[in-house]
Amino acid sequence: MPMRLFYRVFPHPFLTLLLIVVWCLLVNSISYGTVVMGLILGFLIPIITAPYWPNRPPLPKPWLLVSYFFVVVWDILVANVEVALVVLFKPNSRMRSNWVVIPLELRTPEAISMLAGTITLTPGTVSADLSADGTALLVHALDADDPEEVARDIKARYESRLKRIFEA
Repeated sequence: MPMRLFYRVFPHPFLTLLLIVVWCLLVNSISYGTVVMGLILGFLIPIITAPYWPNRPPLPKPWLLVSYFFVVVWDILVANVEVALVVLFKPNSRMRSNWVVIPLELRTPEAISMLAGTITLTPGTVSADLSADGTALLVHALDADDPEEVARDIKARYESRLKRIFEA
């Protein structure tokens, strides 16, 4: 199936897949009928809403989103444990919360939004501001002895992957 035809039938393929999964979760069943209904919703909703997404950015390598998802989920799980340990066992006097400025190589608004959302989803960090020119992201870290190390870690784990996904 040529890609143009594929995108006419499924203008937002990831939204279609997401709608199928969410429908199955809402119904709490993975039966033939549930998946077919999810597929119908996943087919109709993106087509009906396609006119409202005229400038949808192309994803050069959308399959990399799957590995990014697993990296983020793993990091959220690990960060939950780390934050719990900090809150339970580290006295406030030894906690080093810091503001971290992350210089960005990302340029597309979608990639920057996804980076900011990922940082906020990960316990212990929150995206606070984006510079006016979009070249730096301000992040608050709950416990960071070395802000530069936090910035390097965010750039290596998230920004580099998002750059490959959105700007390749």
